[in-house]
Amino acid sequence: MRRLLLLAALASPLAAQYTLYTCMAITKEYVVGAKLPPSGLFLRSAAGEWRHTGYDHPFLFALDYDPRDPATLYLAAGNGLIRASDHGKKWKILTGSDVTELRDVAVDPNTPDTIYFAHSAGIRVSRDAGRTWQELSAGLRRKYTEAIRVDRERPGILLAGTEEGIFRSEDRGKIWRLAGAAGFQVMHIEQSPKDGCYWLATTQGGGLFASKDCGRSFENQGNLGVGRNLYDIAFDPANPNRIAVAGWGFGVALSEDGGKRWQFRNSGLPRTDVWSVGFDPGNPGRLYASVHEEAVYVSGDGGAFWIKDGGEGSVVTRMKFVPEAMK
Repeated sequence: MRRLLLLAALASPLAAQYTLYTCMAITKEYVVGAKLPPSGLFLRSAAGEWRHTGYDHPFLFALDYDPRDPATLYLAAGNGLIRASDHGKKWKILTGSDVTELRDVAVDPNTPDTIYFAHSAGIRVSRDAGRTWQELSAGLRRKYTEAIRVDRERPGILLAGTEEGIFRSEDRGKIWRLAGAAGFQVMHIEQSPKDGCYWLATTQGGGLFASKDCGRSFENQGNLGVGRNLYDIAFDPANPNRIAVAGWGFGVALSEDGGKRWQFRNSGLPRTDVWSVGFDPGNPGRLYASVHEEAVYVSGDGGAFWIKDGGEGSVVTRMKFVPEAMK
């Protein structure tokens, strides 16, 4: 009965308000030299169907969208930054051969022609929608950067996750200062949709770090995830006190009180190696999780009960809900 109720909830017309896009690679049982299974950008339709859109690409790591035209996506890929227009169908590489191994991308919601990306050799920005690029790594001793985020409320504020910790800039990337997690590789950074001064960051081995002072300083949040690789963070837009964190050998942990207390929500998942998580903004409490080389799983109750949803044999490095573009 519980499964039937969840399936009915997943068919709710509210799901049509947003489209779930994922950076997905089908890797299970793949061997070098074999034909590459469909990989790249996938979307989940309002009817619950998973569709591959655009080109085959096994190395997509993150995505963002143009808030003026949500049908236009930006993809951080192994071979550069890609603009994927028309709901991801038409692709154009916006960077040259001097840039590879992109790890993250962030469009500035205050000035959408400004696009930042993090890559293996630092951070770059375009202020003209990808026509020209500028390096922003001055002040970072070790350049490898896994995560980049723009403060949606405070123009010019950036946060970067590097292999030496979390760095913050107050001048659009000209000067960077260490904000926390010193000595740890930072994997992901997210800002609360309710409280713009509340940020969370995941790390390799160091656990979860939080900032309550607009990203100026971060403190470790106890023993959650210490010794594990934590990969992703998701706030529920319908209830910002509900937060999910995912990691390797860790699974999914959920907080209902803004990060004060956590509970593991792994019952029903085939393994606890989870790459990414995401809350559906159109359906409070609906949570998706990518389980390594198993599938994308979905829960209608914040992870208390999971069912397989699609993407069998996949690794999803990032998932993002994008508002539907106006027709």
